[in-house]
Amino acid sequence: MTGTAPRDVERVYSTADVVAKLRRLADALESETSFRIQIAGERFRVPARAQFSIEHERGDGEEEVEFQLKWKIEESDSDDDSEGTVV
Repeated sequence: MTGTAPRDVERVYSTADVVAKLRRLADALESETSFRIQIAGERFRVPARAQFSIEHERGDGEEEVEFQLKWKIEESDSDDDSEGTVV
């Protein structure tokens, strides 16, 4: 374990904030660089090697779409490393 505590949060943002985050994410995906983001007060870096998936769920009178990035934590994922990072 790399010393990071388990975390599972969900945060609702304004449309303008989501648009800004998605634009930066799209730039990072297109340029194959890492992406730095802050969610619910914690800032971290998503590495360029992260796998991107889109999920659709339907049930109990609701529908949900999730855009998900997933990666294994490695020592090289230090938040201090800003080289090639879209901020």
